[in-house]
Amino acid sequence: MTELDKKINQHFAGKVVRKDLTNLIKGNASIPTYVLEYLLGQYAATDDEDVIKEGVETVKNIISQHFVHRDEAQVIKSTVREKGSHRIIDKVAVRLNDKKDYYEASFGNLGLNKVPIRDNFVKQHQKLLSGGVWCLATLGYQPSDEKDELPWTIEKLKPIQISGIDIEEYKEVRKQFSKEEWINLLMHSIGLNPEEFSNRSKMLQLTRLVPFAEKNYNLIELGPKGTGKSHLYSELSPHGILISGGEVSKAKLFVNNSTGEIGLVGYWDVVAYDEFAGKNKKADRGLVDILKNYMANKNFSRGTQVYQAEASMVYVGNTDHSVPYMLKHSDLFDALPRDYYDSAFLDRIHMYLPGWEVQKLRNEMFTGDYGFIVDYLAEVMKELRKEDYMKSYQQYFELSDSITTRDKTAIEKTFSGLVKVIYPHGEFSESEAKEIIDFAIEGRKRVKDQLRKMDETFNDEVVNFQYKTKGGDVHKIETLEIMEYGDEKLQIPAGGVQEEETISNEEESFSKDGEPEAGQFIIRENQTGVSYEKLFKDYLMGATKIEVIDPYIRLPHQMKNFMELARLIADIKESGEVVRLHLITHNNEDYIAEAKQHFQDMVDSLAPIDIDFSFEFNEELHDRSITTDTGWKILLGRGLDIFQKTNGWYDIADHYQEVRKCKGCEITYLKEG
Repeated sequence: MTELDKKINQHFAGKVVRKDLTNLIKGNASIPTYVLEYLLGQYAATDDEDVIKEGVETVKNIISQHFVHRDEAQVIKSTVREKGSHRIIDKVAVRLNDKKDYYEASFGNLGLNKVPIRDNFVKQHQKLLSGGVWCLATLGYQPSDEKDELPWTIEKLKPIQISGIDIEEYKEVRKQFSKEEWINLLMHSIGLNPEEFSNRSKMLQLTRLVPFAEKNYNLIELGPKGTGKSHLYSELSPHGILISGGEVSKAKLFVNNSTGEIGLVGYWDVVAYDEFAGKNKKADRGLVDILKNYMANKNFSRGTQVYQAEASMVYVGNTDHSVPYMLKHSDLFDALPRDYYDSAFLDRIHMYLPGWEVQKLRNEMFTGDYGFIVDYLAEVMKELRKEDYMKSYQQYFELSDSITTRDKTAIEKTFSGLVKVIYPHGEFSESEAKEIIDFAIEGRKRVKDQLRKMDETFNDEVVNFQYKTKGGDVHKIETLEIMEYGDEKLQIPAGGVQEEETISNEEESFSKDGEPEAGQFIIRENQTGVSYEKLFKDYLMGATKIEVIDPYIRLPHQMKNFMELARLIADIKESGEVVRLHLITHNNEDYIAEAKQHFQDMVDSLAPIDIDFSFEFNEELHDRSITTDTGWKILLGRGLDIFQKTNGWYDIADHYQEVRKCKGCEITYLKEG
């Protein structure tokens, strides 16, 4: 067990589970993760290996004997008949038979319909009336001589979810964890290995939890396939429901005018639309209009009666084109059905999560470490919906007066939701608040920028997405994709310069008119379009002596980075000139001999292209820099290791620096002498 695993088990004993156990048991069963982990929480929520083994076997037996697989439905029915009653795990939905004046239940996998169910079960668990709930149910069999009388009865019924949690205990224990430890625990809890994700990528993943923690939160995520956009909404909480975007009606979502039954928004904390994108998909314009009102005002009407609801709305779908293509030829909402491609509807979106930044899930991205039982986490998120941190940023920052009320609400709701997820105890520093407010503003600005392209009336609003600190410093926010590619239609070039004002990288130091300038360049996490050529070429031109100080040129990808820098030097030096390239680095004592051999191979490899390479080891190194005999000193915040991991040689990013995602860092250019 890792130190974090030990700490998690120490402080949350009985509320955490080893995440590889879920996959071990699940197999091909179409059973949500929260159902499995509910059972694991009963029998294997411990760090005792013997108890875990015994618990896993118990859960396996429960699943094999009681979970209803559709292809074994007849076997289960036969078992109920032979035994008289039998406990099952299935998805149960209930509807009122108004002709006979009683409730009827249907079992999703078992295939039984119109089974009478007692009123008290329905009153206790009203969510049964809205799409179905996974339950532990004892199904009985009592043959009757009455015509059309079904023999099936429901003797016991209990929805699968933890009965209660102590939210104050949860907040108090949070104080025992650092921000990084807590974020990693949450990543484990949703099944992911935090070591495979950058800080910004973790933030993107955790933002998917915000609709569960924040009432009436409207989120959209569009991006490529295979990034797990819909998984969390169907698997990780009994309080969320995932529906196909094309299969919802006004009656199902809001209220059935003929029966008066309240729809999904009245029973679920989160209603997520799967496969929401698709230009040719048909939608009910009347539904779109009701959604507009609900997303803006938290209510909907039936006749003269107005209903309030707290369900958050999530829209996930796949994009058809790359981000540069959409920015150049259309906009980032391009993939939506025409009926939803409506500026008034989209203006209600609080956060546009950039799905193109989310990595496609690979095996190594899943974790086997300890995380919260997802049902426990789901109950915590439900409790946190009662709290409000929308104005808590004001202890450090003041949003620009030019930001409209709707924009401000969107930013504040995202901020509040992320505070609940990461800082549920309500304690955070100015730098921690800055990280969240920057992200929240960017998510809303992404919506507003696209609305300006879709609807000219939005250009009448002059909105500066910026804020001021208590010390008077102004921070202006730009979306990452605009920094990378610019937007011709908004007249914003790459880098974020708009109307002769720098939105980001105010001290940007890329050379002007071929002449390099001193200054600083800030690289944002997940940024693409960056290469050693763009960063260093103009500062290395004409140099015949170059010294690189970087203590971390030791792993294969770091040595590859160094050779890519050598390749750049070879490309820009004058033909016939020899450039002396010297590296000062460090390594663990156990690996120095191997590193020396690799560097000696580099010496031999670079000699034929007139690069005289030498190296030395210095265990006192801390700083990272490149110094030239032309007077330039380049301070490297992260050294040469500025790129995130690629997926291997078959990934174009492995061969093409400009499409690699970056780690967040700063490059500073100084002119000496």
